[in-house]
Amino acid sequence: MDTKDEAKEELKQDSPENEKIKFTVHKKIIRIIVIAIGFLAAFLSLLIATSISWMFRTWTGLTMNELMFHIQSPIQGTDHGIIISYILSCILVSIGITMLIGIIYKFVKKKRGLILLASAVVSVIAAGTSINHMWSRLDIKAYASNKNTYSTFIDDNYIDPKSVNITFPEQKRNLVYIYLESMENTYADENHGGAFEKNVIPELTELSNKNENFSGDHKTLNGGISLNGTGWTVAAMFAQSSGLPLLIPIEGNSMNEQDSFLPGLTTIGDILKDAGYTQSLVLGSDANFGGRKLFYTQHGMYDIYDYYYSKDNGQIPEDYHVFWGYEDSKLFDFAKQHLLEAGASDEPFNMTILTVDTHFEDGYLCEDCQDTFGDNQYANVMACSSKRVTDFVNWIQEQDFYENTTIVISGDHPTMDSDFCEDVDNSYDRKVYTTYINSAADTKNDTYRQYSTFDNFPTTLASLGVEIEGNRLGLGTNLFSSEATLMEKYDKNTIDIELDKKSKLMEKLTKDIVVPEPEEELTAEAEEDSSEETEIIPAEIEVTPYDFRTGKYEVMVKNLPADTDVQALRCAVWAEEDQSDLKWYEAELQADGSYITKVWAADFAYKVSEYNIHIYTLDTEGEPHLLAEAAGEITR
Repeated sequence: MDTKDEAKEELKQDSPENEKIKFTVHKKIIRIIVIAIGFLAAFLSLLIATSISWMFRTWTGLTMNELMFHIQSPIQGTDHGIIISYILSCILVSIGITMLIGIIYKFVKKKRGLILLASAVVSVIAAGTSINHMWSRLDIKAYASNKNTYSTFIDDNYIDPKSVNITFPEQKRNLVYIYLESMENTYADENHGGAFEKNVIPELTELSNKNENFSGDHKTLNGGISLNGTGWTVAAMFAQSSGLPLLIPIEGNSMNEQDSFLPGLTTIGDILKDAGYTQSLVLGSDANFGGRKLFYTQHGMYDIYDYYYSKDNGQIPEDYHVFWGYEDSKLFDFAKQHLLEAGASDEPFNMTILTVDTHFEDGYLCEDCQDTFGDNQYANVMACSSKRVTDFVNWIQEQDFYENTTIVISGDHPTMDSDFCEDVDNSYDRKVYTTYINSAADTKNDTYRQYSTFDNFPTTLASLGVEIEGNRLGLGTNLFSSEATLMEKYDKNTIDIELDKKSKLMEKLTKDIVVPEPEEELTAEAEEDSSEETEIIPAEIEVTPYDFRTGKYEVMVKNLPADTDVQALRCAVWAEEDQSDLKWYEAELQADGSYITKVWAADFAYKVSEYNIHIYTLDTEGEPHLLAEAAGEITR
């Protein structure tokens, strides 16, 4: 091509026609980007709005503490119905509305941009309105302020069990403690202290009135108030066992991923263990959920009989799963078996049982449930639970060991069902169901007591004939005594506000909670590269057999070479060939110079398999060096 032709080509490229084409293309790209941003903004805003609406429909009495707990808890162990409900009510609804906007946009020829803009703006306004409603309803400003303010309320009122004399009777009594999921006095009729027109729990009402609920001479139902930090299952079990709220400084983590559960705390499980009790926890769901297994194994060495125990020991088929695991009819059958075994022993026993059928939303309708309340499924489930629990108590009372056994029945927390209590007047004090049966202690007077679930801690011990110096433990008071409770000294709102604030004592008790640094661990690819480039340093490695009761096995590293440069020691653990399930653990240095790593089955969804273990040292510069290789195993 000669010079003249080149000049013509340049003129052609710079011609107005070409510039117009370029402008059109750029304009089209920008338009596509703007449209995509509009649809994305509409979808995300709709998702925010529907999520907030779903949240308040699902948890009607939601507090900021409970919201933070649910956000931090893992999905593992959660009822699939809740997850499906969120997908249907939020994700699919948001996608559906966004697609509808897209269809309108496609078929409308004029003012498309205006339609998309209006849709995005309306969606953003809906999201903003929802966020503002959430901010106000949860009082997030006050929550944030309280979290940055210290209070001495807990510190001043807490009684450490180690600081007082606790004396057991010569013949120790057995304890059966039954947590009833979401069970409130509210469900009884007004004549018996409830808030419903028709009594949904007649058998439990009669059981409580025949025994002790601390209503004095009122002859009506009475129960514990659920205060801040006690309003979900693991928090309720923690509060009734320790007399403290479960207010923990975890961000993006949960207690089942910790190595310890407030090890400096003394609970009823610790006290009974030291007194020679054998202890067990029986439940039809995954005990790991919310850190329950960790709590009960570390505070009392409870034997854990949960959903996975029943699967592994042939009590239910391998593929059996309803609601949260298995239903309460099976729970009480299994509990009877364990009670007969415990009752045949010469040692005193403590069995803790947690029901699940009455969990929100609407509960689990088993084949034994009748339609007494028509299409109100939750009422039918509650009525079924009332009869089943009472039948179980009657069975215990027929056993030889009953004469020396105390039964405590308590709701864990008020229900979170979205509409079951929507007609209950706001002035009604919603309390969890409470009764003490065959207690070794008697009340000092006929006074109607105002109390919280914290008071169950010392009161349960007193019901076993235990003498407690001062009649107070944790934040709780022995209700069989005449000592005033916190609820009788302060109003509920004052206590809730003070519990929400920072506490030096709670900081001390929760100092062992570890919050992992984000993404500090090596990636699987880095693990592979470093294994190829480093020479293996000899060391003595021991891997313990898997313990299904605690849900873990341990890796111990001993006799490290004296010249090994160790700033830290980490273990990479995986079972899949592509290392897609790889987990990293920080080893703990022991006093004798050895290192111990705890590998939790929950981190691998309890997959039965052999696991590869690579142990690395980190030098002063943070560089990893392969120390040793080993193998572990998770078994049934």
